[in-house]
Amino acid sequence: MNEPGLLSRIEAARRAVLAQTELLHREFGRAESRWKHDGTRVTAVDVAISEAILGELAAQFPGDQFLSEELGEPGVAVPVHARYSWVLDPIDGTNNFALGMPHCAIALGLCEQGEPVYGVVYDLSRRQLIHGGPGFGVFDGERPARVNAMGATGETFVGFHSPLDKAHLRAADGVIAGFKIRGLGSATLHLAYVAIGLLDGCVDFNVKIWDLAAAIPLVRAAGGEVHFLNGEQLPIRRFDLKMGAIVYVAGSPAVCVRLKAAMGAGPDSGR
Repeated sequence: MNEPGLLSRIEAARRAVLAQTELLHREFGRAESRWKHDGTRVTAVDVAISEAILGELAAQFPGDQFLSEELGEPGVAVPVHARYSWVLDPIDGTNNFALGMPHCAIALGLCEQGEPVYGVVYDLSRRQLIHGGPGFGVFDGERPARVNAMGATGETFVGFHSPLDKAHLRAADGVIAGFKIRGLGSATLHLAYVAIGLLDGCVDFNVKIWDLAAAIPLVRAAGGEVHFLNGEQLPIRRFDLKMGAIVYVAGSPAVCVRLKAAMGAGPDSGR
């Protein structure tokens, strides 16, 4: 796991993300928006952070692949073939960022053979870098962190976004009825907060792989699980900006079992 090429990439990832935090804070709540082909918001800051981070990494690791929500071409699926690839969401929670609500993050995931192995997430609201991966542990700033290992109870806090597809409403109702809900507007932060124990679990019906690639290794390294409920997503074989929505749950093993039960999913679904 501590192969020099991997270690050098991890150090470069942290540096590249931290170098963009000043811009993120300076333009918070001020950046002008436009709307993309899929109806989602983007700002000039999203694009600037994408270009800066991926440009810095490409200069150091020219044989790697670099994939971003903001720099790809819609409708063109990119095969992921390099040993190391990078998946970037320059601002997860762009609506929050543009409107001046602080729950947003820079999310950079490093993959090996398409499998996320290390994540770097800058949490604007807490001014904190969350980073880690299997074999390295997870750190909230400098503090080692773990998934909350307590079993699911009526006091379990779950990050949640309401489904866009009405076919998922029954599953969503089961989650709402069984848990305390927090909706932050950032799928990356929901998953990262599971990794550091701020949330006990999370559920989403609307996310894409770039929302998750940085935080999946955090959860796995912190003793948690991520279960995809509408088809396995890893390893990443193609990067497609028009991919379908991902449905998943995450948390400790016990919380994942309870979440899937509340949603009407079988105990072995998503494994």
